[in-house]
Amino acid sequence: MKKAILLALGFVALGFGGVGIFIPLLPTTPFVICAAACFSIANPSLYRKLEKNRYFGEYIRNYREKTGISRQARVGGLTFLWITLVISALVFRQPLVWIILAVVGTAVSAHILLLRASSKS
Repeated sequence: MKKAILLALGFVALGFGGVGIFIPLLPTTPFVICAAACFSIANPSLYRKLEKNRYFGEYIRNYREKTGISRQARVGGLTFLWITLVISALVFRQPLVWIILAVVGTAVSAHILLLRASSKS
């Protein structure tokens, strides 16, 4: 029963992490790490597959090895963040929404910029 619950939680967390790649307000890394933790207990082969995954593997390795974020991930994340925020601002032509998006964008950008840089960068 414990393994089934952990597998279900792992897949839900991984789903949220996947959505977080495309929606900047939903954090990808914590969900992917949660999924990895669940899979490592419930099904180690799923954990290994997740760790080798081209989209999610880097998040897990960087967290486990405490290596920081690569320059490519930093630039890609910031670029995607601001493109989606600008698109959102154009869709929702409300000054209050613009303010909220600008505050969220600034806070998320500051967080990304304050993360430790990878020594490989």
